Amino acid sequence: MLRVSGVSSRSCRSCLESELRPAAQNALLSAAALYRAWGCVGLSAIRPSGFVMTMILIGLGTGGCSFSRNDTGAYAKADDSDLTGSIARPAKDAPPTETDLAFARNAASDVLSKGDRDSSQHWENPETGARGSVTPIAQSYAAEDGRRCRDFLASYVNGATESWLQGAGCQSTRGRWEIHTLKPWRS
Repeated sequence: MLRVSGVSSRSCRSCLESELRPAAQNALLSAAALYRAWGCVGLSAIRPSGFVMTMILIGLGTGGCSFSRNDTGAYAKADDSDLTGSIARPAKDAPPTETDLAFARNAASDVLSKGDRDSSQHWENPETGARGSVTPIAQSYAAEDGRRCRDFLASYVNGATESWLQGAGCQSTRGRWEIHTLKPWRS
């Protein structure tokens, strides 16, 4: 028999087992305590009535951006007539008058008689204030009757109205260019 500080080995073994058991149990308990919450944490700490109130507040907070009001007193409404000076109203396209077309035809005849490829002729009607320019857009071609013809574009500006006219003119036997079509341009 072995004696350790006055205790026999049998008594020492039982003594060691009894002393080891609580130590091992304490080690296991402390490891389990790492993964166990001693109190309620997060949303689980809220009572059922508090949970309902929390969910209502979260819903109102996230849905507030899409909330719509129908009363018109809280928001200003702009009339269609309220425009700033930087926004131009679309002008009603007033067709050119016959006197405006006469000035445009005269300018077209002048520019076609020059025969230049890249020339333009300005025109203006002093009575109506309409103005524009005429520019040939293609090479001359032979018409069915043998006359030489050429197409052109004419700009038309009268106040806020701006538009384009297309036309064609043919050279007469006397050498003068006669405008036989002048109508609004369709792209």
